[in-house]
Amino acid sequence: MSLEVTRKENEQPTPPTGGHNGNGMAVLQSMATTHRLRLNPNTEHKPESYEGLHLEFSPLLFSSLERYLPPPMLSLSRDSKLHYMRDIILRYSPEGERTRVQKQREYRQKIISHYQPLQRELYAMHASNFFAPSFLKAINENKGESFRSIMAEPTQGVFTFEMLQPHFCELLLSEVENFEKWVHETKFRIMRPNTMNKFGAVLDDFGLETMLGKLMEDFIRPISKVFFSDVGGSTLDSHHGFVVEYGVNRDVELGFHVDDSEVTLNVCLGKQFSGGDLFFRGVRCDKHVNTETQSDEILDYSHVPGRAVLHRGRHRHGARATTSGHRVNLLLWCRSSVFRELRKYQKDFSSWCGECQREKKERQRVSIAATKQREGKPAT
Repeated sequence: MSLEVTRKENEQPTPPTGGHNGNGMAVLQSMATTHRLRLNPNTEHKPESYEGLHLEFSPLLFSSLERYLPPPMLSLSRDSKLHYMRDIILRYSPEGERTRVQKQREYRQKIISHYQPLQRELYAMHASNFFAPSFLKAINENKGESFRSIMAEPTQGVFTFEMLQPHFCELLLSEVENFEKWVHETKFRIMRPNTMNKFGAVLDDFGLETMLGKLMEDFIRPISKVFFSDVGGSTLDSHHGFVVEYGVNRDVELGFHVDDSEVTLNVCLGKQFSGGDLFFRGVRCDKHVNTETQSDEILDYSHVPGRAVLHRGRHRHGARATTSGHRVNLLLWCRSSVFRELRKYQKDFSSWCGECQREKKERQRVSIAATKQREGKPAT
């Protein structure tokens, strides 16, 4: 089976001035010409929190990057580390991209300054009110076996589990409806979640960015660290959060694609609907994204409100037609800037790409057969 895959696309730091002590500036100046990071993170180091600062980039990006700082940097002030990391990020961030990010921030601020939220409870993380008890218990224990105990894995790398309470689903549905009503009444032109969905809303754009950042950092990253370490699951530092809507007068289906994420969370919020099954067809790197699907990679999944699906962004998938009713899903694309940088220099993706794995096994088989032939042994 071979299908043409589309990549879903979508879519912040002015640091505080001053505050660098003499020692900090001396260290910074001595390293200014190198901007070298550690090859491997310092897992023992507890990074600073950069929340609440007026930054051009995500606060989580700085917290994640801090573990890769040279050892002499770790004892310096937060401002010194921020200054050093910002210089590095700006070297790798084209001016056009920085302009785009700034415009997006201005766009979000314009919405937030005019839109009046309906469900204030949503805008802070109330874990006991939002999540299923089994999910919370596993997160609190924070062990691989605890996560496994609440999950099903119907095909390799696709995990399903009870996650959201009906209360949270109802709150989010009503908030989205309120936002859509505001958009209609004000005729405000909004950006939709991605290039493939004409309906739905970007939750980060109207004030839910901080809550969704906590969702990724405190609840999805611990799981991803266990199950998706090969694609940066332990270094997730930014996200794109949105809802999609399917049904009558909405999007009907979604073509075969991969996500612009390292790890994707997909949770059905409701409402009443039929159809809309997800179909998965194996994980692929860029080189192999349109290769054949093997029989053991085929999975069709039926949505259940409150139940989550967690998978690699590079896991090829799509959504069949919603034949009746109205289906709304919460999507959280979780990204790792560290993994994306390292992937530029990587040539072997056999740790996660199904086709790379098959090619590697075939090369090993041929090599073994050739060795046996030279030794005069039967090639069994």
